[in-house]
Amino acid sequence: MADLFPPLVTAQVDAKNKVDEKVDYSNLPCPVPYEELHREAFMSLKAENFEGLRFDFTKGLNQKFSLSHSVMMGPTEVPSQSPDTTIKIPTAHYEFGANYFDPKLMLVGRVMTDGRLNARVKADISDKLILKANAQLTGEPHLSHAVFNFDYMGKDYRAQLQLGNSALIGATYIQSVTPRLSMGGEVFWAGVPRKSGIGYAARYETDQMVASAQVASTGAVVMNYVQKISEKVSLATDFVYNYFSRDVVASVGYDYILRQSRVRGKVDSNGVTSALLEERLSMGLNFLLSAEVDHKKKDYKFGFGLTVG
Repeated sequence: MADLFPPLVTAQVDAKNKVDEKVDYSNLPCPVPYEELHREAFMSLKAENFEGLRFDFTKGLNQKFSLSHSVMMGPTEVPSQSPDTTIKIPTAHYEFGANYFDPKLMLVGRVMTDGRLNARVKADISDKLILKANAQLTGEPHLSHAVFNFDYMGKDYRAQLQLGNSALIGATYIQSVTPRLSMGGEVFWAGVPRKSGIGYAARYETDQMVASAQVASTGAVVMNYVQKISEKVSLATDFVYNYFSRDVVASVGYDYILRQSRVRGKVDSNGVTSALLEERLSMGLNFLLSAEVDHKKKDYKFGFGLTVG
């Protein structure tokens, strides 16, 4: 009889553990912004690789205002008739920038030698409402654009309203369902091309891992998983699929932070291998080394740079 019926004490302990693990749904954490659902995976899989020479210099005039100078020399890829062929044209650019940083206001402006002007604004209207604006002006027709985002942060949710030129209207919402799981959705309407779409997303995170998934009516399906091996090492993988074009790409990447350097890289299912090294030589002086190899297209990219300031 003792084997058929468990002891009463064990049942009471199990019931007590279930009570202790009960979720307080009135005190859930605020989730990450909808556009940052995959931010941990992007750190490893979407490193800013470049080709050629790059030099960045930033000079602070005071605690809030600074000027920046950037020089970039390297080839620019142009479309070709064959998807397996890459055409490169040597180019060089200089970029001048002005930055203003305040706890409640950020202003960033960039002017390039090809005539492009980029501007970004981030202003905290209140403790919960943030305004973000991005604009680009160019001499080429139909390429200038401006987008305004209004982000509202609630106790356990975030909402965003997006307005842009070409009659662009969009909205996102993400809600914490449990202390570790958040779910949300998005909707947009572009008036000029007369396109609309809707999407859904979910994110689950613990102290050691982050998993996220996103699907949209435009055909995109994105899934990411990041495993934190330690405070300095993490591994990431993603799966990107379009159920209209049937294109699919999977990749595996890593992010390794050393005492004075950081190494990020990835390998995808198309055979493309890339890596980015950021080495801190001294205070305010960083050395960059970038490489990307595509054996299928016989495209090999190598770049190095310096960042001062």
